[in-house]
Amino acid sequence: MNILLTGATGFIGSSVLPRLLDEGHSVTALVRDDEKAETVRAAGATPLVGDAADSGLVERAARESDGVIHLASSKDVDAVLVPAVLAGLAGTGKPFVHTGGIWTYGDNDDITEDSPAQPPALTAWRATAEQLVREADGVRGTLVVPSIVYGHGKGLANVIVDAPRGSGAVPALRLIGDGSQHWATVHVDDLAALYVLALEQGAAGATYIGAGGQNPTVRELGEAAAQAAGIAGGVAAESVEESRGRLGEALADALLLDQQARGTRPRIDLGWEPNGPTLLEELLVGSYAPARV
Repeated sequence: MNILLTGATGFIGSSVLPRLLDEGHSVTALVRDDEKAETVRAAGATPLVGDAADSGLVERAARESDGVIHLASSKDVDAVLVPAVLAGLAGTGKPFVHTGGIWTYGDNDDITEDSPAQPPALTAWRATAEQLVREADGVRGTLVVPSIVYGHGKGLANVIVDAPRGSGAVPALRLIGDGSQHWATVHVDDLAALYVLALEQGAAGATYIGAGGQNPTVRELGEAAAQAAGIAGGVAAESVEESRGRLGEALADALLLDQQARGTRPRIDLGWEPNGPTLLEELLVGSYAPARV
């Protein structure tokens, strides 16, 4: 298939693009400028330079494609892009894979696709576009919900790795809150495989949670990062207000959510097999360890 892909040069897109090509698809990557166009061209895609919030451009590109994967999700972009993609694909039954987010489910120690939504302020905007995709008529709309994505030294794991060390005589890595909250996690390359499976096999209206099944606490993650960096004092808790002051209230409140997920549905329905290294392994000896390049 010829797939229209947004976000091809981003953290997730940099894994999704080669995965699509490896599976025999061709890719038209919607990018903002000539520099990004050269990046995706070098990776084997055909660039389309333009604005993801240009409804006419997006609708034409979607109509000319065999399916769409949307990774460059944001409040302003989704308000324009999602209706435009649905208009371009209307009545064709072609696939449209949209991106959600695990924070939508709030505090929950066993998140499934049927869990109630209780999003923090940071991601409350997602609901409108997600509903449009799931309920689209004549389009095979599916939703992939990444948990906290890590791998290749990038992503939110660096909030742990690069946390302040404190100013005392014995440095200690600062946690987010007291670190007791769990994070549902997924390796970016495993997530890329899920996007392609959802494109190829996903059921219309289905949601697939991208969770590798490892749900470490923030304290466990901090301890691994501190050990890898040789930080003598290990880790130190901070108050919720201190975390909000350091990270901003909206992001801190999202990172303080206590979430666990297993990602069972895509394993059963799509044959997804996440097998990347765990985030704890990556922090200790992998791409986030001090020797990373």
